[in-house]
Amino acid sequence: MDLGVLAQYIMNGLMLGMMYALVAVGFTLFFGVLDIIKFSHGDVVTVGAFAALATFVGLRAMGVVSNPVLLIVIATVALCAMAVLGMLIARYLVLPLRSAPALNTLLITLMLGTVLRESVRLFYPQGANPKPFPALLPTDSINIGQFNLRLDNAIMLAAGAAVIVGLQFLLNRTKLGLAIRAVAQDEETARTMGINFTAIVLVTFAIGSALAAFAGIMNGLYYNEINFGIGLYLGIIGFAAAIIGGLGSIYGAILGGFLFAALQIIGSVALPFASAYKDVFAFGVVIMLMAWRPTGLIQEKISERV
Repeated sequence: MDLGVLAQYIMNGLMLGMMYALVAVGFTLFFGVLDIIKFSHGDVVTVGAFAALATFVGLRAMGVVSNPVLLIVIATVALCAMAVLGMLIARYLVLPLRSAPALNTLLITLMLGTVLRESVRLFYPQGANPKPFPALLPTDSINIGQFNLRLDNAIMLAAGAAVIVGLQFLLNRTKLGLAIRAVAQDEETARTMGINFTAIVLVTFAIGSALAAFAGIMNGLYYNEINFGIGLYLGIIGFAAAIIGGLGSIYGAILGGFLFAALQIIGSVALPFASAYKDVFAFGVVIMLMAWRPTGLIQEKISERV
């Protein structure tokens, strides 16, 4: 295989892996703090992407034409809106069910995901149809043999890496991160030490949901299109990535996201009818890996859950 073509596949895999990792990290954060699986998380990706698109439409109607300004504003609005949505979900749906069986939380978040997805389809103007997403990043590219390096992809990849590094800094180098890790390790001891458990849960859900919005915007910018079903697809892959990496481990979620993307790329190259079978191949390998390593590639350590 030509090195340029190989580099193109690697770049595509990195872009997909970054989106999957951002979604998977959200699942890990929720599980780390409350031991729950929030199945509406993928649909928050959808709502975040459509919130960004609606903000863009509103700004253009107001006469704003600067792409950098548009991008900054729609990202800020979408991330803040999804952070608030995440806190509302935690406060009024998840926390009240803490004493109930875990299956109840799983079921209610699964139903909430359907409500969010169908709400976008029904109430967003022509929401059932795919929507073009604005190309707000520079579209210049550099050709190196058969490798085409798009500047917008490089910017998104760098931005995603910066978000993950920033999250790691927050969790490991700040008092808020220390409080989150304390709650994840031992809720009762954290309460005894004066940590506001409810506030930490709300902040954690806000962070995870904002990451979902970021992934939704990346998806729109990468494909120049969004639809009401993108969150369902990304949510399933993000959850699979979190599981295979080791649910409860941030590093495992990141590893799982990039691993799943790599499997898709390998499937698209190695299999006939690539577009039809790449997901089947990726999920098939994940199933075998889960049978081999039920705890994930990076086994969860209770003291390092987040």
